[in-house]
Amino acid sequence: MAETIDEITMTFEDEEGVLLVKELEKVVLTKGAWATLMFKYQNLDKKTGEFGEPKYAIRRYQKVAGEYRSKSKFNISSIKQAKMIVDALNTWIEADSKEEE
Repeated sequence: MAETIDEITMTFEDEEGVLLVKELEKVVLTKGAWATLMFKYQNLDKKTGEFGEPKYAIRRYQKVAGEYRSKSKFNISSIKQAKMIVDALNTWIEADSKEEE
């Protein structure tokens, strides 16, 4: 378990030390008792031994008894889906910005 946000990672190895999930980047969206992080990562294809295309995830953690524990996660399944999310957010933000003027 992680005691600090910096210790939270998507990197994962199996019992034999084989890297199965490789974290490429991490962005901290919120800090505190509840933390929200966004990750870019790759999964190992066990058949080929190569890492696949980058994937993305948003994860929420709650600090309980001094340790961050995973509470929820959303895996973005493809670059197409990621672009759709970005486009929707940009549209909403642009519309909301116009309302504030």
